[in-house]
Amino acid sequence: MSRKHQFSRREFGKLALAGLPAAALFGRAATALAQGKPNSVFAGVRVGAITPYSFNVETPDVKAILAAVTKIGISEVEVQNNVVEAFAGAPAAPARGGGGGGGRGTPPSPEQLAAQKTFAGQLKTWRLSAPMAKFEELRKMYNAAGVKIDAYRITLTEDMSDAEYDYAFNAARALGADQVTMELPSIGEDRGNINLNLTKRIGTFAAKHKISAGYHAHLQSTPTLWDAALAQSPWNKAQVDIGHYTAAPKGGPAAVIATIQKHHAQIASLHLKDRKTAEGPNVAWGQGNTPIKEVLQLMRKEKYTFPAFIELEYPVPEGSTRVAEVAKCVQYAKDALA
Repeated sequence: MSRKHQFSRREFGKLALAGLPAAALFGRAATALAQGKPNSVFAGVRVGAITPYSFNVETPDVKAILAAVTKIGISEVEVQNNVVEAFAGAPAAPARGGGGGGGRGTPPSPEQLAAQKTFAGQLKTWRLSAPMAKFEELRKMYNAAGVKIDAYRITLTEDMSDAEYDYAFNAARALGADQVTMELPSIGEDRGNINLNLTKRIGTFAAKHKISAGYHAHLQSTPTLWDAALAQSPWNKAQVDIGHYTAAPKGGPAAVIATIQKHHAQIASLHLKDRKTAEGPNVAWGQGNTPIKEVLQLMRKEKYTFPAFIELEYPVPEGSTRVAEVAKCVQYAKDALA
């Protein structure tokens, strides 16, 4: 997931204006997939989506996410902590941007830094006393609609207390998730320099709660990137982004397939996208070098049971929506496994 992929206020406004007729843009793929309860398990391969990231501002809360995924036939999701915690009653994060700076490439102002620090303290306090009833309510809401929450995405850091770690895994369990996902922890700016002290600590809590920790990687992906962390605990697992890995300097289509075959027993989940090699761009599925079909067919052949989450990052064509594009990705996966 790209940290740079953010929507401007102008883009937000365009999407907000387009929001009401958006359903009309889903196309035949969405119509075909929306009969009855959603089912995105194709030939035994579990296909889902990371939310709300793939939909961005089109699905600002958990109810909008549920409406979108059921509309286009997705029955499994990875859900990010911000929308889950908002539903559960967490304090609201301070607004970004504004006259004090803090926009893309602009350092935050002293006032914004102070607001962020205050919010961090408020969020920590809330997490340490958050009842799990609202998380369970969310699980039941999704399950009743035919959608399973497979993964809870929340970043665990060195400065978080043990109680906060317990909170994260307890929240995942209440949601019905069997994995907590996050970026592979690194030291400094070099994402390839893994923070093994942190992955060891996370792995210890994952073992305690019997919920996997899945580590996502970007262009630092290599055939051996996850090895040391996976060796620390059977509960430490890889979340392989096949698009980023294809574009990585030490990656490529063959490396993607080989790594999945090598680590299949310790893969928590995949992220699906299409990118070109040599740090190439994200593109519509089928236009890049990422072996999406080959990976899905490998999962079918070998009966791999981990889910594969669509992560929409390519530019949305004029006149379309992010939800409509995710529907196209679902259809692409279904066709690959037909």
